[in-house]
Amino acid sequence: MLRKKECVAMLLAGGQGSRLYALTTHIAKPAVAFGAKYRIIDFPLSNCINSGIDTVGVLTQYEPLELNEYIGNGQPWDLDRAFGGVHILSPYQAKKKQSWFEGTANAIFQNMHFMKKYNPDYILILSGDHIYKMDYSEMLRAHKASGADCTIAAIEVPLKEASRFGVLNTNPDGSIYEFEEKPKVPKSNLASMGIYIFTAEKLFAYLEKDDENPDSTKDFGKDILPAMLAGGEKMMSYRFKGYWKDVGTISSLWESNMDLLGDTPAFDVGNPDWKIHSRNPLAPPEYIGAKAVVENSMVALGCEIDGRVEHSVLASNVVVEEGATVRDSVLMAGTVVKKGAVVEYSIVDENVVISENARVGTPKSADAGIAVLGRGITVAEGAAVAGGSIIDKDYKGE
Repeated sequence: MLRKKECVAMLLAGGQGSRLYALTTHIAKPAVAFGAKYRIIDFPLSNCINSGIDTVGVLTQYEPLELNEYIGNGQPWDLDRAFGGVHILSPYQAKKKQSWFEGTANAIFQNMHFMKKYNPDYILILSGDHIYKMDYSEMLRAHKASGADCTIAAIEVPLKEASRFGVLNTNPDGSIYEFEEKPKVPKSNLASMGIYIFTAEKLFAYLEKDDENPDSTKDFGKDILPAMLAGGEKMMSYRFKGYWKDVGTISSLWESNMDLLGDTPAFDVGNPDWKIHSRNPLAPPEYIGAKAVVENSMVALGCEIDGRVEHSVLASNVVVEEGATVRDSVLMAGTVVKKGAVVEYSIVDENVVISENARVGTPKSADAGIAVLGRGITVAEGAAVAGGSIIDKDYKGE
């Protein structure tokens, strides 16, 4: 008997993430650090295994090295399986044509051999740049119960923001009669989350047809979904009510980190009933000095805090020296904030040194935007980085 998987997940993780600027100069967006101990890709991978989906293809392209090393054999997410598990799928030169992925649909098309190896009934398509917890098995049950050919997860957003998304126009029973990709004047506030479940045979047929169309942009939102609607396929919406954040911009990444803080955080990563797995670095326990002040913050293992940390998220092995202040900021692994330095309303990438009496960012009330420091750089002693600045090399000040 042919071994099979009911559902195979395909995780799109090859985007450049250009709107994250210095944070994605050397790594893919899904590999960006989040919430002191995680990376963005931890969330869809954890959702998969928590939902009972143990076969995941991760499609990489832009700066894949660190992401590939991070995922490894998938053991932290219980995805190290003899049949199934997690697989890194990079572009390659095939005998006929194909090399770089030309769009989201083309990326999936180029890996149909991977999906067909498991003889699946359903294909789950995911994006690698969203922060959320979701039980995909419930969405799959709804897809099967409705007899749909495609089900799209959707969330209500403010109408003024709907033009940033693919917008679903639906009938009272949830069936989709129109899909508009980033419309200037949206007709509804029901936004696609970029999460799709397809009946496998239908998806394969439309991908093959799309590949033969020279006018196609090879994109799900622009090509595959409209083609299925035009072809009379049954398409359903699946409404999601929980926390979901597209962290493709500096401001949304900062906001989502801040949503982890407080007595009743907007997004709780610590719930043991839906564990978010990650490949945690080896580090000693965090050290909080006798004169240190840490308020409403997340501090990961290996941190050494002798200064003041307020309403901030600190990844592993961050050092905040005595007399330094970190406020309303996200500091990634290995960053050092020297004596007398102040960091406010900022995102600081890995292994940055902020020298004595330097100042990075401005108070939130100044409304100057979020300052961003790229990985591995040094801010010179006494230098000032203005709010909203994006710095990707050593900075000595103006």
